[in-house]
Amino acid sequence: MSIVKQRDPASPEFHQAVHEVVESLEPLIERNPVYRKLRVVERIIEPERVVMFRVPWVNDAGDIIVNRGFRVEFNSAIGPYKGGLRFHPSVNISILKFLGFEQILKNALTTLPMGGGKGGADFDPKSKSDNEVMRFCQSFMNELFRHLGPNTDVPAGDIGVGGREIGYLFGQYKRLMNEFSGVFTGKGITFGGSLIRPEATGYGATYFLMNMLATKGLDLKGKLVAISGSGNVSQYAIEKVTEFGGKVITCSDSDGYIIDEAGIDKEKLHFIMWLKNVKRGRIKEYAEKYNAKYFDGAQGIWKAHNYHVAMPCATQNELDEVSAEALVKGGCVAVSEGANMPSTPGAVKIFLNNGILYGLGKAANAGGVAVSGLEMTQNALHMAWTRDEVDKHLQRIMKEIHDSAYNAAEEFGQRHNYVLGANIAGFRKVADAMIAQGIV
Repeated sequence: MSIVKQRDPASPEFHQAVHEVVESLEPLIERNPVYRKLRVVERIIEPERVVMFRVPWVNDAGDIIVNRGFRVEFNSAIGPYKGGLRFHPSVNISILKFLGFEQILKNALTTLPMGGGKGGADFDPKSKSDNEVMRFCQSFMNELFRHLGPNTDVPAGDIGVGGREIGYLFGQYKRLMNEFSGVFTGKGITFGGSLIRPEATGYGATYFLMNMLATKGLDLKGKLVAISGSGNVSQYAIEKVTEFGGKVITCSDSDGYIIDEAGIDKEKLHFIMWLKNVKRGRIKEYAEKYNAKYFDGAQGIWKAHNYHVAMPCATQNELDEVSAEALVKGGCVAVSEGANMPSTPGAVKIFLNNGILYGLGKAANAGGVAVSGLEMTQNALHMAWTRDEVDKHLQRIMKEIHDSAYNAAEEFGQRHNYVLGANIAGFRKVADAMIAQGIV
């Protein structure tokens, strides 16, 4: 950790991600000193390549705006770099290195041949016209295209990068390269996308949750569930939890959160989808329409009610120690993370110390990148699978991720410690590949 902090002194998110993993790996490295001898940890925490570039574009008023773009190509030991692009004002190199590092182990857990990477820009697509978003995406791709390829680096979406943005990015890549290839995932169905891809992260987090609950003879029927966020992941987590018999009573955005004691049913979920995906409105409008309780500020969502299950699906570090204590006192039995690193280190310790089934993001939310990998497979085969075929593959992959984390934890005498198990299972696969390929 001292080396990481010395080299990246202003990267707290990256420090947090590395510390969690390195701490979990201690028993594995003690048992396998070859990892220490060949300095695999030191090599895996250093990106293979980091690209930073300016992105000039013209807004509708004719003004020239300059944003900053990034791509962190972190590790390609088991496959081409794979990871999303994030467009948000908070994007910086620390956040992208943390996300890219997490992506290495997440992708390894899927059992698919994908390396780890992440990218994005400090551009905010909110309140921008379609033409402004298109001009930005085209300018962004004018630099990034030279670093991409179906066997080199395959980006996808993330916060601020949905179907609209991917369409513009892919279109510009195709124009620049004069080829139609599977260089993006999350594409529209009409040009090479996969069914279930928009739903995959939310569905996958729910499938992982169901596998965790099953180890203790539990399921979701009749359980009160708190889900934060109101974007893609949250929407489809609500849908799948409801399908399995759970009752979701919360939803949030950056302005605040709602509590609907009656539960968010199909009709209400369709309104949320319209509100967020079409109107691009605020969650407060849900409370006004359905007479639900609304609270300003998103942080209070975990303390406002007692829940059986929590699914943080909004953003990193949204769930702190105070919130974790409140969940434990309120009878929470399981946490499945739809977002990347949404729980602080202190919150994670509270969950583990109190026997909560805790599915960390790199395992629980790997459904999105898993179906991205399946999209890559379909593109390579020039085939399109049915919805049921993709969903069956997703369920199988999420069970394999759960079982590999569960078994690794049990192997090291810490049953149900999915943090230790997922980190060891993912690291071992990548580390062994790195050793086999030499000092590169």
